[in-house]
Amino acid sequence: MADTNGLFIYGIVPSDVETTPDAEGVGNPPGAVTVIRHGELAALVSAVGLEEPMGRPADLTAYEQLLNGTAEVAPVLPVRFGTVVTGEDAVDELLEAHHDRFAGALDELENRRQYIVHGRFDESAVVGGFLAENASAAALADQVRGRSEAESREQRIRLGEMIGQAVELRREAENRSLIEAVGRHTVANVARPPSHELDAVNVAFLVGADDEEEFVRAVEEFAEQRRDLIRARLRGPLAPYDFVSAHQLVE
Repeated sequence: MADTNGLFIYGIVPSDVETTPDAEGVGNPPGAVTVIRHGELAALVSAVGLEEPMGRPADLTAYEQLLNGTAEVAPVLPVRFGTVVTGEDAVDELLEAHHDRFAGALDELENRRQYIVHGRFDESAVVGGFLAENASAAALADQVRGRSEAESREQRIRLGEMIGQAVELRREAENRSLIEAVGRHTVANVARPPSHELDAVNVAFLVGADDEEEFVRAVEEFAEQRRDLIRARLRGPLAPYDFVSAHQLVE
């Protein structure tokens, strides 16, 4: 009878990394996280049923919590969520086949962690500012004010398009301003796709341990300067999802 269990792989780490006894992985009930070592590398894994559905919110939370917690104490290469192999031999083969690339990437990530700055525009502030600067848009706004949607459908569509374009341009400008404001305290940055039509900034930064305090201070200053326009928040430290993963090095 075929084995009904497999191994869920979370990430690749240096071989000296140990898991804590309370580390929990995905699954219902959650599986215990263990380490499989090969040379200078190790993989963080837990047993799961091969037919068990993955993708529950609790599974994604467990995946992220494990990787983010690991990133606080050691470099880690995230493995794409949902990667399940048939057993330890498959993990050994993965680590052996890509040993040097994985090891090199981990060396580059030593003492570096990811942060994400995400913020959304205050709708009334950004739209009001745009209408104050654009006479054509302001005229359209006057035309639709007090009229039913049916009567002013074309004007509303055009106004919505103009506002959407303006928000997109402003978003691009704010992302550039953020990168300019904090970039000197970072190693790399990646502008992330907006998650909402009113997203103002959404940028991932790779930050060295020695620069974390200055980076956080610079983000706080940026947010304070725009507090009437943008509601910003800082997430991190995190595993370097936006900068390097095991799959990127394999593919």
